[in-house]
Amino acid sequence: MSAAKDEVLEVAGRAVTISNPDKVFFPKSGYTKLDLVRYYVAVAEGALRGIAGRPMALKRFVNGAEGEAFFQKRAPTSRPEWIETVELSFPSGRTAEEIVVSDAAQLAWIINLGCIDLNPHPVRAGDLDHPDELRVDLDPVPGVPWAQIRDVAMVTRDVLKDFGLVGWPKTSGSRGMHIYSRIEPRWTFPEVRRAAVALAREVERRAPEIATSRWWKEERHGVFLDYNQNAKDRTVASAYSVRPLADARVSTPLIWDEVPTCEAEAFTLATVPRRFAAIGDPSKGIDEAVGSLEALLELSAQHEAAGFGDAPWPPHFAKQTGEPSRVQLSRRKREDRPAAPKGEVPPPAPGKTVGPTGRRRTTMPLIEIARAASEAEARAGLQRWRARHDDVWSHLAPSDILVDSMRGRNTTWTRIRINLRNVPEPERPPQEALEVDYDPWAGYQGPDRSGQLERPKRRRPAD
Repeated sequence: MSAAKDEVLEVAGRAVTISNPDKVFFPKSGYTKLDLVRYYVAVAEGALRGIAGRPMALKRFVNGAEGEAFFQKRAPTSRPEWIETVELSFPSGRTAEEIVVSDAAQLAWIINLGCIDLNPHPVRAGDLDHPDELRVDLDPVPGVPWAQIRDVAMVTRDVLKDFGLVGWPKTSGSRGMHIYSRIEPRWTFPEVRRAAVALAREVERRAPEIATSRWWKEERHGVFLDYNQNAKDRTVASAYSVRPLADARVSTPLIWDEVPTCEAEAFTLATVPRRFAAIGDPSKGIDEAVGSLEALLELSAQHEAAGFGDAPWPPHFAKQTGEPSRVQLSRRKREDRPAAPKGEVPPPAPGKTVGPTGRRRTTMPLIEIARAASEAEARAGLQRWRARHDDVWSHLAPSDILVDSMRGRNTTWTRIRINLRNVPEPERPPQEALEVDYDPWAGYQGPDRSGQLERPKRRRPAD
C-alpha cells in the first residue's frame, strides 16, 4: 500500500502542509484530519477571536479523538519560522516556550499536529501576568438536565450585568456551558480568581436549588461554577473548539436569546460552518466590551467581612494567602488550636497509601473504585463492581458516581469514586481493592510538584 500523500493548503498567504490528511480522527462520524483542518479554516475569524495573541497549551490527539491525548506545553523545536512563541512561567517555577497563534495559517499548522480543541491561557503574550478575561465554567453534576444548565447561565448573565460586566455565552462542546467576560488587564491571577469565587457565591445565593460554589465533588449539587478555571496555568476549550466526542461537537458562541432554547448536540463540525456562514460570529464585539472587576472584588471583600474564607485551590498549587496555617497542630499554642475537624479521612484501598480524598477529611462516606489510564477502562471496572453490589447500586443517584479526570505527567487519567450517602449505613460496602489500579507516575523521577496521589519521591542526587 502506498504511503498517504501530504496535502498542501494555501491559508492566509502561506502554504501549510497537512500530513496524513485522510487519517480518520472521528471514527463514528468518519471525519478525517483534513476535514478538521478545513473546519477550522472555515471558522477561523471566530476561532481566532478566542485565541489570537494568547499562549496555548497543545492538547494532541495523534491517533484521533478516540486515542489517548497528551499535553505539550513546550512548542515543538521543529517548526516553521513564522510560528510565534512566548515564554511562560508556571506555579511550579518551571518555564516553557508556548505557541501563540495570530492567523489562520498558524491555526491550521497546530491542527495538523493533532490538536482537536484549542486551549489558550486567559492572557495576551504582551502581558502574561494580568488576565484580560474572566471565565465562568458551568459544570453540571451527573444527572443534571441541560435545561438547568441554561437556567444557571441566565442567572449568571444577570449577576455579571449587575456587577458591570458583559457575559458572552457559548456551549462548552461537552456537558456544560461557558460564559466569558473581557476585563481590563490590570488584576493578577489571584485577584481574578477571587472575583470568580465571589461571582460563584452570588449565583449560588440567587439560585441555591440549581447552582453551587462547592469545590469538592461529593458536596456539590446542580451546576457547579468552577472558579478555579481562573487560576494561573488553567486553560479552557475556546470558542469554535471541536471536542473529542463521537459526534465532533463544537464549543459554539451563542447570542443570549438563543440560550433558553439551545441544544448542545445541534452544534457539530458539520453544522457550525454553515451557521457561521449564515449569521457570522455571535461573539463579535467581545474585545470591545471590556469591563472592570472592582464591583466583584468589593463583593468579595463583603464576603470576607461576613466570615467567608477563601475557597479551595487545585491541589498542585502552592499555599495561598488566606489558607489556614500549615503549622503542625501539636506545635501550635493551645489557644490557637482549631476545633476538632469534622469528618474523617476515608481508608485507602488495600495496597494503597491514600484513599478516595487523599489526606483530606470529609463528612461523606466515600469509597474508591478505579484508577485507570482511560475513562473507558475505569467505567468497565465500575460495571464489575456494580455486578457484585447490585443491591447497593439501586440506592445510588447519578450524582453519587464521581468521575474525575486527573492530571498525570503529560496525559490525564481517570478516577472513579462512589458516595454512599444514600445507602443505609448497615448496607454500605467496605473499601475493596481497586477494580483498575493504574499508576500514572510509575517510573517517574521528576519533582513532586502537583500533589497527585502516590507519586514517587524525587530522586536525590548522588553525593
